[in-house]
Amino acid sequence: MKASISLLQRASKHIDKYALYVPKDGVFPKGFKVASHATGVKKNGNLDLGIIRNVNTSRKASAAALFTTNKFKAAPVLVSKKVLQVTGGEGVDAIVVNSGCANAVTGDVGLKDAQEIADLVNAKLGKENATLVMSTGVIGQRLSMDKIVPAVSQQFEGAGNSNFKDDFESWLNLAKSICTTDTFPKLITSRFALPNGTEYTLTGIAKGAGMICPNMATLLGFIVTDLPITPDALKKMLRSAADRSFNCISVDGDMSTNDTISMIANGAVDTAVIDEAHEYFPQVQQQVTEFAQQLAQLVVRDGEGATKFVTVNVKNALHFADAKIIAESISNSMLVKTALYGQDANWGRILCAIGYAKLDNLQSLDVKKINVSFVATDNSEPRELKLVVDGVPQLDIDESRASEILALPDLEVLVDLGTGSEECQFWTCDISHEYVTINGDYRS
Repeated sequence: MKASISLLQRASKHIDKYALYVPKDGVFPKGFKVASHATGVKKNGNLDLGIIRNVNTSRKASAAALFTTNKFKAAPVLVSKKVLQVTGGEGVDAIVVNSGCANAVTGDVGLKDAQEIADLVNAKLGKENATLVMSTGVIGQRLSMDKIVPAVSQQFEGAGNSNFKDDFESWLNLAKSICTTDTFPKLITSRFALPNGTEYTLTGIAKGAGMICPNMATLLGFIVTDLPITPDALKKMLRSAADRSFNCISVDGDMSTNDTISMIANGAVDTAVIDEAHEYFPQVQQQVTEFAQQLAQLVVRDGEGATKFVTVNVKNALHFADAKIIAESISNSMLVKTALYGQDANWGRILCAIGYAKLDNLQSLDVKKINVSFVATDNSEPRELKLVVDGVPQLDIDESRASEILALPDLEVLVDLGTGSEECQFWTCDISHEYVTINGDYRS
């Protein structure tokens, strides 16, 4: 990675948590342009419509996406899934997203509205099945088509579609346009180098702060790159990355109807196309995974009402899947989350969450080998405070040190299963009184 992955903007309450980097030098993928607009769907008049389009014509773009597993899949999810099924992920050149209304549980009318928006953008591009659609906001309400349709058309007006730009402010506005309860837009970008010296760029945008739980958390997100990648290779990369990023975050244990993570590779960089057999495939896949982890972690850092960011690290498991199940069980536990908020070193709640985790392989858990610790992320000592050693609770725990670690805005819960060599990290946060306040009047 040659350029730091950077949080581009955050709310004032996060000033003490984040270093602010503003890469205004245009470190964004070649061949992509974006536009945003305030249609009036949001009551506060904020940006609520965003479009990203590929303008590179040297190669056909590849696209892949992962969608919610919720049984009530929103209309834009169904429309976008169909596009990818029909095209095989080839030739998708645009993503249009609106916030303020989820267009979920809206029946045939909602499907018609989502398709109309996709068809409108397709017509502007002069192609069929070239557009993915996303929506986020209140469930059960119909899209304000009288506001959205004219706004979409307006973005394509003017000589050379001048509303579409590739500068910093335009990308930042795109990130703002998909926010709902988010306190800051989530936009990261970074440049990478392949072994042959070729440089390429990844840019990612996500929204999400509540209803966050795998699979896939309540979020919309997309990653774009100018590297040429085949659709099959891109799909495999995105799946692997999501399993280790967007499927490893938890705020409150809820999952939405609209969750979508998509990725487009337009091939604007002049280099050989990356397929699954290419020697650079493992490296690119790892870079995409690390990038996705950074983006996913921003969602947890913005968790509704959260006061701390917690890494749950389960290591030395027999299987990765079992490490993930245990990490998820701890991360979703309301009792663990409230103890973290209250700075209560109640390690019994952690053990309880481990004990009821629905493991695929019971041999992954040997109660006589388990170790549990709190780990500080600052420079204070001792960095690791052992709570359980080889299955035996430590009776002389330094409660004052435990309180110090739990007071940190960033901390780690370390679980060593001692049954293998696999590892999984989950990212979660605490649950505070503010979370209830935010979600008690969400529709108002």
